Amino acid sequence: MDILWLGHPECHNIELVGPKAGNLSRLSGAHRVPPGFCITTEPYVRWSSLFNGAQTPANLESVPSPFLDVLTAAYQELSAQCGASNPSVAVRSSAVDEDGGTTSFAGQHSTFLNVVGVDNLVRAVIDCWRSAQAERALEYRQQQGMATDGLRLAVLVQKLVKADSSSVVFSANPVTGSRDELMINASWGLGESVVGGSVNPDTYLIRKADLAITSRQISDKQRMTVLTAEGTQEVPVPRKQRTVAAISDAQALEMARLALALESSMGWPVDLECSFENRTLFLLQCRPITTLTSHPSQ
Repeated sequence: MDILWLGHPECHNIELVGPKAGNLSRLSGAHRVPPGFCITTEPYVRWSSLFNGAQTPANLESVPSPFLDVLTAAYQELSAQCGASNPSVAVRSSAVDEDGGTTSFAGQHSTFLNVVGVDNLVRAVIDCWRSAQAERALEYRQQQGMATDGLRLAVLVQKLVKADSSSVVFSANPVTGSRDELMINASWGLGESVVGGSVNPDTYLIRKADLAITSRQISDKQRMTVLTAEGTQEVPVPRKQRTVAAISDAQALEMARLALALESSMGWPVDLECSFENRTLFLLQCRPITTLTSHPSQ
């Protein structure tokens, strides 16, 4: 089974698609998750076994043609769903043992945004597979006391959200450990600048009991990630926009309500990635807050 579609029961199985894709699949029926499919761990295992630990090539010819046919058909089906012949997609790694309660793997495996066309999609999938064996990912595994062999990596392919602003939302305060308030970090453009830490984002604290905004810090946001013809690029934020709030209070509260709902349904404090496109909220990721393990419950 090489391809599973988000929302289908089989795609909820994290042993096949990893927690990143599995969580989104579970949530896609009740929340606004961009449509897409997941390449299960099986193609990665077959592909990586061809090279017996040798350096894996990045060319398209390294991928067996039967899988190329399956991937092409899936992209064409997604194209039909999106109403576009070559839709722009986000391609994200989803390792089976990432996004746990103590290890997030944030930034360790590759993500590619604004990927257009089958050939570019195949290259992005190969690069996601190759990232599982990258030195930084293997070092992270060793630091966490995790195995570096027998890796299983799935790849999530979704319609790209062309974000006006993006946020990371925590249903508990990851700095103080307080379970009584939510924290939102928000900035302009795609979420990579926020997730990667290259921008000083706006920060909101919201009391969970009554959803009152108790703190609002609007930062000088100097960098943002935007779409380009070649993919994405981090660029300076226009000067007049730097100290303007990237989200409205209403948008902050919309994300707060989403975080509370997901914390309730998932059964643990959540770390979300969200984006607004034309004022419509999209859920891009849902995982546990790993930093809470260093704080006592409050």
